[in-house]
Amino acid sequence: MNRFTLQLEEIKAAYATEPNPSLEVRLERIGRIEKMIASNEEKICKALAADFGIRSPIETRLTEFQMVYQACKYTRKHLKEWMKPSPVDTPSFMGGSQAWIESQSIGVVGIMSPWNYPIQLALTPAIAALAAGNRVWLKPSERSSRTSGFLTGLIQEYFHPSEFCATTGGSDVAEIFAGLPFDHLFFTGSEDIGKKVMRSAADNLTPITLELGGKSPAIIDASAKLKDAAASIVYGKLLNGGQTCIAPDYVLISQDRQEALIEELQTAAKAQFSKPEELTDPIDEAQLARWQYLVGDALDRGAQAIPLLNTDSLGSRAFEPVALVNVPNDAIVLQEEIFGPILPIVVTTDISSAINYVNSRPAPLALYWFGKDKKNMGRVLNETRSGGVTINDTLLHATVEGLPFGGIGPSGMGAYHGKAGFDTFSHFKPILEVRGLFGLNIMRGTKPARPPYGKKIERLLRWIK
Repeated sequence: MNRFTLQLEEIKAAYATEPNPSLEVRLERIGRIEKMIASNEEKICKALAADFGIRSPIETRLTEFQMVYQACKYTRKHLKEWMKPSPVDTPSFMGGSQAWIESQSIGVVGIMSPWNYPIQLALTPAIAALAAGNRVWLKPSERSSRTSGFLTGLIQEYFHPSEFCATTGGSDVAEIFAGLPFDHLFFTGSEDIGKKVMRSAADNLTPITLELGGKSPAIIDASAKLKDAAASIVYGKLLNGGQTCIAPDYVLISQDRQEALIEELQTAAKAQFSKPEELTDPIDEAQLARWQYLVGDALDRGAQAIPLLNTDSLGSRAFEPVALVNVPNDAIVLQEEIFGPILPIVVTTDISSAINYVNSRPAPLALYWFGKDKKNMGRVLNETRSGGVTINDTLLHATVEGLPFGGIGPSGMGAYHGKAGFDTFSHFKPILEVRGLFGLNIMRGTKPARPPYGKKIERLLRWIK
């Protein structure tokens, strides 16, 4: 703890010498992140493949590098505008006074990033924090140890430790890290660990952003084209082996369309992920064991498992993706976030029952709706709560840098991406410059309201009422 405390004090001391860096300094730091990734794409792909066992470099480029490049590009385009003071109207009784809001950096931001997208989810919040003028200290996940170690080395190569540094280590290091008096702590991970992080941050009254997860539903309306919906759901579910916080966790559909949906899911899965080398493996044996446990528990309770890929490929993958039908409500797979290539299908009778099913559970990080019926779409949007929504596809709302990304309730608090990230890591200071009317000492500030009270203050009160 003493070592980490001293390191944080050193970073804070460096920050104090430049508490509000110029636009040029901020853009240069963001540019270094972009260059750091662009110069090491192949090596990072190899590190990620070593961590996961199987992970396609194309998938890594799509889900990791492109998200980082997009964040850099969007920030570079808009940062000058974000940094400008915002004028605020003042009431007439304040004479010629002027008010405005200035964005200021907050200090040193701690980031605790997860293993499932260890590049994207470490660097996109870092880009936002640097754009807001802060210093950054990263603690990447130990479960993606090779990638975390390589990324830490790159950060040491491209940044002075007082600008942007990283520290690797296990749960003991993470526990110490969460307890440090950062000016803001940003955590991405599970709900259970998020609770622990929040408790640790509370000891220092550290402001915190939690990007968690939850059971994100995919609602298939009666007006939806099953072929298109199935193709989108398969992609969202099987990308990164299902180890995505906004992956569709389960499907809601009417009984009469369930069989046709399963056929379309199988067709889509075979079309997209028939090559074993293009379906990402579980991150480790513990993840694989959990997937097997979830399926086993559901089967023991009477559910049926339907393979999504060719039966002749059995054994060529660490885990075969499955759909589950007739799943009892008490099965663990319907109670906890899956985070893997398992897709329960839940039968509902109509749009109302689908909405009720979603609302009877904790608010998810994402929600997906498929269909053409605008009335039903409007009902889902208005009557459910979720962190974000994509209509007639999956995942894509998270790729639009101008949209805030974050959860609600148990799926998280706070948001980032684009301007939302800049705002998260900024303090917006309200400022009032007191002036008299027409530059004179008339109606200047508190002067008309000062005692002794008499008829003048009575007239003022009637005027401003």
